[in-house]
Amino acid sequence: MQSCEISSDSTDDPLSSGLRTHRQPRIVVIGAGLAGLAATRVLLRNGFTDVTVLEASDHIGGRVQSVRHGKATLELGATWIHGANGNPVYHLAEENGLLEHTTDGERSVGRISLYTKNGVAHYQTNVGKRIPKDLVEEFSDVYNKVYELTQEFFQSGKPVCAESQNSVGVFTRDLVRKRIMLDPEDSESIKKLKLSMLQQYLKVESCESSSPSMDEVSLSEFGEWTEIPGAHYVIPEGFMKIMDLLAQDIPSHTISLCKPVRCIHWNYSAHHREVIAKSGDTNQVSNHNDNNHGSQPHEAPLLPGRAICVECEDEEWIPADHVIVTASLGVLKQNHAAMFSPPLPEDKVLAIEKLGISTTDKIFLEFEEPFWSPECNSIQFVWEDEAQLEQLAYPEELWYKKICSFDVLYPPERYGYMLSGWICGQEALYMERCDNETVAETCTELLRRFTGNPDIPKPRRILRSSWGSNPYIRGSYSFTRVGSSGADCERLAMPLPYANSTKAPPLQVLFAGESTHRKYYSTTHGALLSGQREATRLIEMYQDLHEAQTTRPKI
Repeated sequence: MQSCEISSDSTDDPLSSGLRTHRQPRIVVIGAGLAGLAATRVLLRNGFTDVTVLEASDHIGGRVQSVRHGKATLELGATWIHGANGNPVYHLAEENGLLEHTTDGERSVGRISLYTKNGVAHYQTNVGKRIPKDLVEEFSDVYNKVYELTQEFFQSGKPVCAESQNSVGVFTRDLVRKRIMLDPEDSESIKKLKLSMLQQYLKVESCESSSPSMDEVSLSEFGEWTEIPGAHYVIPEGFMKIMDLLAQDIPSHTISLCKPVRCIHWNYSAHHREVIAKSGDTNQVSNHNDNNHGSQPHEAPLLPGRAICVECEDEEWIPADHVIVTASLGVLKQNHAAMFSPPLPEDKVLAIEKLGISTTDKIFLEFEEPFWSPECNSIQFVWEDEAQLEQLAYPEELWYKKICSFDVLYPPERYGYMLSGWICGQEALYMERCDNETVAETCTELLRRFTGNPDIPKPRRILRSSWGSNPYIRGSYSFTRVGSSGADCERLAMPLPYANSTKAPPLQVLFAGESTHRKYYSTTHGALLSGQREATRLIEMYQDLHEAQTTRPKI
């Protein structure tokens, strides 16, 4: 896989010279996450100078949030570089020395990547008993064979039977249960224990997919997500270093923080041509460079010559030729009706509605001393009373039952004695509503119960993410929900107006972000590549325009 970034250091390339001789197009990038900064970086490197980034929050990074803690950096958001071979995020980190201090434990070749593969995962039941390691391995073999089958429906074009309901969760639960129950060598109590482990594995899988439940993940599409070969890497100094690298060549005045967007008025000049012609008054224009905030809420200024007007929450109206929208799928789901005027085409709205996004949150607990044994790399919570449950959804007061595990952060010389817990779905939103004291007490009681150790002290510190309730994020990352497909990712990525609309200026509204990448959705490299893709789209359009003008015969 090759990065699709176009790099041009020459000031004599046709694009740069073409842009110097004509009015520079004004490009507004909405969002200063990976996709937004990647797009901006490519545009600036290729001769575009009138680029503005609008970021709703008070910092760049989007769903990357690194928090310094003593000698360590904790990741509330993106944590791993998934795969090395051809991954542009990996190459950016490697070339800039960000992986020099990554330990062997922070490199993982496993499918479900934890902070460390050193040691052994302790599977503990809610009655305080540890499940024997050989029993865990027996079950894991059965589960992994079924997981491989889930990949074949897309990859081999296998038909999905009606009984599976086209759901990864339903298919996996049914098939693993059948294989467990048909094993003649296991006692009834062992079978029950394995069925309970199945539920725990599905909770972990839900956190990996950022889905409320694996029952919502499409079986027919599950195998399209593509894993880049190579290990997964943690960046010891924090994933935010990647954001800093992307931002270092972007002038600070280009990025406006605390600048949420209310509405993108596209096809704006066409809609207001008659008004402009009758009025002839362009004094209402709020020029972004003049920082004029005179417009009243929802009072449309007259902006001749630009196809788009971006209306900000602070009442500023910014005229533009092109807008690259990198808002998360969660934000689009909640705000698309108010965010676009005219409304988005029906097929794009349908893609937004069909694709899935949920919340996966982390809970970091720091202890004075470790209560776990040196070989323990994680504590996995197995509820024996859930063996036969069909739906793993809980009422608000039982939100903690969705916590699937706590990983041991390694090495202790860097992290101290730290555990990282995982929770997803609606239960993560319930957790976000609680205060730190409640979450710390609840997690301590869980750890005491499952380890059988009533003397575990409360943690000295707690830190947790809150991606679901963040109004500018609304979820962690996307997945292909039952009824959706990779084609919906491509439909979401399709620029507006569509190509068959010949009268309107092209490429007015472009879409980037992890949810717009068909094969790499949910990943940091998918987000970065999507931003480069949309910048490249604009670059190629202006290169084509310049070539058409320079080769036009003289009359």
